[in-house]
Amino acid sequence: MKISILLPYKENFSPKYAGAVSLFVSQTVQHSNFKKDITIYGNTYYKQKLLKNYINLNLKKGILQSNSKIYVDQFIDTDKATKSDIIEVHNRPNYIKQLKNKLNAKITLYFHNDPLNMNGSMTVKERYYLLENLDRIIFNSHWSRNRFFIGLNKSTKEINLKTYVIYQSSSSVKIDFKKKKKIISFVGKLNKAKGYDLFGNSVLKILNKHKDWKAVVFGDEHREKLNFKHKNMKIFGFKKHINILKYLEKVSISVICSRWKEPFGRTSLEAASRGSAIIISDRGGLPETTNFAIKLKKLDSNELFDQIDYLINNDSKRLLLQKKIYKDFKYTHEFIASKIDDLREIIKREILRFAPLNQNNTLRILHVTNFNEKHNGRLQFNTSRRINNGFIRLGHNVMQLSDRDTLSNSKNLLDPMGVNTLNKKLIESYHNFKPNLIVLGHADSIFRSSLDYLKNYDKDLKICQWFLDPVSKDGPDFDKNRKRLLHKSKFMDASFLTSDPNSLSFKLSNSFFIPNPSDPSFEVLNNYKFDCKYDVFFAISHGVHRGDLKTGKSDNRENFIKNLIEMSGKINFDIYGMNKIQPIWGTDFINKISQSKMGLNLSRGKPLKYYSSDRIVQLMGNGLLTFIDERTKYSDFFNNKEIINYKNESDLFEKINKYKKDDKQRRLIAKNGKDKYMNFFNSNIVAQFIIDKTLGIKPKNKYLWEQN
Repeated sequence: MKISILLPYKENFSPKYAGAVSLFVSQTVQHSNFKKDITIYGNTYYKQKLLKNYINLNLKKGILQSNSKIYVDQFIDTDKATKSDIIEVHNRPNYIKQLKNKLNAKITLYFHNDPLNMNGSMTVKERYYLLENLDRIIFNSHWSRNRFFIGLNKSTKEINLKTYVIYQSSSSVKIDFKKKKKIISFVGKLNKAKGYDLFGNSVLKILNKHKDWKAVVFGDEHREKLNFKHKNMKIFGFKKHINILKYLEKVSISVICSRWKEPFGRTSLEAASRGSAIIISDRGGLPETTNFAIKLKKLDSNELFDQIDYLINNDSKRLLLQKKIYKDFKYTHEFIASKIDDLREIIKREILRFAPLNQNNTLRILHVTNFNEKHNGRLQFNTSRRINNGFIRLGHNVMQLSDRDTLSNSKNLLDPMGVNTLNKKLIESYHNFKPNLIVLGHADSIFRSSLDYLKNYDKDLKICQWFLDPVSKDGPDFDKNRKRLLHKSKFMDASFLTSDPNSLSFKLSNSFFIPNPSDPSFEVLNNYKFDCKYDVFFAISHGVHRGDLKTGKSDNRENFIKNLIEMSGKINFDIYGMNKIQPIWGTDFINKISQSKMGLNLSRGKPLKYYSSDRIVQLMGNGLLTFIDERTKYSDFFNNKEIINYKNESDLFEKINKYKKDDKQRRLIAKNGKDKYMNFFNSNIVAQFIIDKTLGIKPKNKYLWEQN
């Protein structure tokens, strides 16, 4: 993987006059696991560079054109030849549009200053552009990140997970506190913005009062003259960074009294790494540099004098503070480099996930459906888990999001139905998991706006839905089910139904039939081998979520079964979910179905081509001789040696009687039906079909249900 780091134009990537950006980049790159893959690009006149993997972009200055624009164009021309995978831009949001227009690499932007004071991120419109077009945005403090979101709507701040806070870093050394000297330090530009006037006025009084103490100043300023002189104060001017750090090891008190709202405060962090007692102004990101600094209540020289004086007069408290600050320091170059590498690893995985897809690719799949956790295993043997098992057995990385359980567990006064929590969870799960494919199963509470956001955020993301309920115009809940299917269809790359899409009374684009999948871990019975207690098994499962019969509820199947029983007095039926006999679930269902030779697959409503509830799996998959209405056209998949089709009640009655008497044929047909269903309609095959159609993968062979 090739990573290019683009520094700001004229950033001095040199030991002489190295800026904060150059120091941060050089120190973290040296400790990065990707350092061999990184090239740093910049423009400086100094010959000596901080690192060897640096390329200086020499450019001809234009008369009418911005030098920064020429600089970025020069980088673009270079990168077109080398083709970076990741481009990391430091502190120049105004470079992004120019880069995005001409390069296809993943781009990360690092903010080292207040975003609201920088060209390219001052306006709300510019910051929205950055959010939409960058892969990651890194801030050097939470204060800077919060500034970025000023004026942006709250939902953007809550759901956007492109932004991270990664602090600046310092080297770590072992400090011997016995070797600390009576020295007070100031490091930075010698101007009022940095509070040098406050330091100068207060420290002169301190040095007059405490004759055995000294002050040191590192820094310069050519535009603003603040002259403070004392025999015990030494002004070193600009010094190499490594020399300043070495001197800080013996400093006892470090003052960072900036008026300017520091985006972070590198000098405070470095003083912490050297065990100084730190006094800071409560501005910008300075308080984030250490948890134990003394914060000035008033930003004036008198307050600063009092705090320095307090530390000088209290040796034990000063030492305790020094040790607390030193122990609290953790932002080493190694630690921060590892944080940056973690992000690079995530982006690397994103790049790999967009490689050309085929049936051998390992995918990350986010499966959003009802996994019925709240029912404590009663609904364990459901289609959600069958399809999920298929994805896993194919070797994919599958993350489950149980929508109904999330809704149930998230209800509160601010979110009475739990829907806002569910949708936030979906967005955050996407950003953390980065799936190639999101699969929705009856996930009615997912907002269209959530899918719209994800599709716009990730142009390569694929989303599909599967739907098991009847969608016949003459069937139950037609209008409701049609609306459920169509509601999110514009965001779907494919839709999968347990009915023939061509037989629907409405159009659903890019839709496909899937059979109810069998699963070898669920369908474990072989009833065809045994002389079972009952002749015919039939179960109705209305009241799925309640688990019992609903008062006053019935459907057309009950009359059909009652008529059938009256016609066949000698046939031994085992029936559940009607005639005041409660439905059965889970292991109870398996135990009951194991006692029947034959099963009736009868779905609600008028038969529709290929539609069946998942009952057909439980019957055929467990080796029961299965009867089905011929109008479902299952004869397209199974012949009369694998399943029994019937025309009406009387035809069904005759065929049940026939196979009750002909036990040998009953066993043979039931075995053939089970074998075929388990071999061609299993969860692995159905899961692969969903993946193939959604991602546009051409399979090696046609699926059984596509051969007609």
